[in-house]
Amino acid sequence: MTEPLRLSKRMSELGLCSRREADEWIARGWVRVDGKVVSELGSKVLPSQKITVERQAAAEQSKRVTVLINKPVGYVSGQAEDGYKPAVTLVSPENRWADDPSPERFHPTQLRSLVPAGRLDIDSVGLLVLTQDGRIAKQLIGEDTSIEKEYLVRVQYTKPGRLPDAELRKLNHGLWMDGKPLLPAKVSWQNDDQLRFVLKEGKKRQIRRMCDMVGLKVIGLKRVRIGRVKLGDLPPGQWRYLRPDEQF
Repeated sequence: MTEPLRLSKRMSELGLCSRREADEWIARGWVRVDGKVVSELGSKVLPSQKITVERQAAAEQSKRVTVLINKPVGYVSGQAEDGYKPAVTLVSPENRWADDPSPERFHPTQLRSLVPAGRLDIDSVGLLVLTQDGRIAKQLIGEDTSIEKEYLVRVQYTKPGRLPDAELRKLNHGLWMDGKPLLPAKVSWQNDDQLRFVLKEGKKRQIRRMCDMVGLKVIGLKRVRIGRVKLGDLPPGQWRYLRPDEQF
């Protein structure tokens, strides 16, 4: 017999919402299992049972915004630390990109629970996603995400000559980190001092650590794409809304 699962976990697995949203909806009486309202947190269901949500939940979810920022150096992705500001402080009417095609109007409530879906360290720049939508967060940073992230990385070889081809092959596949093999990556030269990295995982400071292992020092790192969404012409320090027709 199949084991029962927590209702919130099952809703997240089905892609209906994040676990946090699920708990909120259950508490509000917006979730039905086999047609019956279930409002007790921690309730369990069998995988065969049918879960439906009320229209209010879908309406609430559709109001949640996702924002793309071109993060400059000196901002942290998440919580403020060591006197550095979090990237969310850039989301203000003054910093909105003048060419943002979205008809969405800015409202301060959009800053509520607007959290980073993935991170860029303080010295890195480029595309950072902040979202109120648990489905997008799960898609980008969930355990089983397979969404590509593309980076342009300016490097300096710390040994004489050029980086040997064998070391470049190691960057593509063959390095270990934190006791585990890294997933295959796509790493190629863009020009004499710049590499293009395409990764499907995002360990802390992963690219800097990978480069370090083969004798490369990272001079600059910029994320230019997440899935099918590109940084494009968005200027540094500015932001825009994710358009309804854009999918990661």
